[in-house]
Amino acid sequence: MILEAKNIYKTYGNKWNKQEVLKGIDLTIEQGEFTSIMGPSGSGKTTLLNVLSTIDKASRGSIRIEGNEMTKMKDKELSEFRKHHLGFVFQEYHLLDTLTVKENILLPLSVKKVSKQAAEKQFQAVAEELGIYEIRNKYPNEISGGQKQRTSAARAFIHDPSLIFADEPTGALDSKSASDLLNKLSGLNKKRNATILMVTHDPAAASYCSRVVFIKDGKIYSQLNKGNESRQELYKAILKTQAVLGGVQNE
Repeated sequence: MILEAKNIYKTYGNKWNKQEVLKGIDLTIEQGEFTSIMGPSGSGKTTLLNVLSTIDKASRGSIRIEGNEMTKMKDKELSEFRKHHLGFVFQEYHLLDTLTVKENILLPLSVKKVSKQAAEKQFQAVAEELGIYEIRNKYPNEISGGQKQRTSAARAFIHDPSLIFADEPTGALDSKSASDLLNKLSGLNKKRNATILMVTHDPAAASYCSRVVFIKDGKIYSQLNKGNESRQELYKAILKTQAVLGGVQNE
């Protein structure tokens, strides 16, 4: 078990004006799972991702990642844990314009004591898997949106984190770039047994996952497991669930 969240609540505001966004969510993620979270606009899916990834703090509940209780850690401890155990892929690429593709990808290794030779080996492997090795010396303003997002994904994978969080990773991409990225993420999930938790509003993106968790009004509404189904069959099942939920828009 990589992630185990129990009875997660998240409330904003004060006692006079409270907004309860998450209302007692239980979720477990096993090693090697590629899971997506979906839900209507305002359902709390992005808040859930932020809380699980330690970007935001739960109002109450327990979040364990690799057996470590996140809710008990101080900010400095959380920062160290994120550096070594977590990877992040955001809708906005968050690349540094003054660094090359290669330098951006190598950033997570700069905070770890990794030899230059080992770093080079890790870089080459992940850059080739994501199809961006040939553009390694280019700068972000010289490459396409799809290449930027694959650079962002390579940066998330390079230090072999226990868990990768992806927040709408295809949101800013055209359909071809989106499918390229998702095929690459799916490949890394299988090849490296990487554990990925992704928030998306796009049923096509979610169909690449092994499990889809739907939330509504701050609670888990239902789940779909791919099992032996094809991606097309899962896609149809996602559309049916969305219809019952009342449609899903970008949050």
